[in-house]
Amino acid sequence: MKDGGYRMKTGRHAFGAAVAMLIALLPAGTRALPPLPLRGLEPGEWELRARPEAGEKGDIRRICLTDLRQLIQLRHARASCKSLTVDEGAKRLVVSYDCAGAGGGRTDLRIETPRLVQIQSQGIANGAPFSFSLEGRRVGACH
Repeated sequence: MKDGGYRMKTGRHAFGAAVAMLIALLPAGTRALPPLPLRGLEPGEWELRARPEAGEKGDIRRICLTDLRQLIQLRHARASCKSLTVDEGAKRLVVSYDCAGAGGGRTDLRIETPRLVQIQSQGIANGAPFSFSLEGRRVGACH
């Protein structure tokens, strides 16, 4: 498919290239981000439940939430990634991130209450595509 005389790429390579290009456009001083505030979410232990497909049971994971990046980079939890806020509102945050050779992704967070969040994420991790939807609920203090 052509657009303005340029051939458009498709698939996961195009996604990663687009994220890398957007991040490269940022001034050098804005690339490394400090811990992200929780934007109204309560810190503590959170249960992340996968949305079940066709009646299957959803996987459950627990995390001690102290930084919003923990929800944004769920498939790249240990990777050092550069991120770019794509859309931001009072109750919604969309972030694209690039983890160099480890892949990257795009996460859409919808904050319903300080103890409830909806998460949709897709991208590339370990050379393979991923896509998931989760519901996160605060269940108590971290242990």
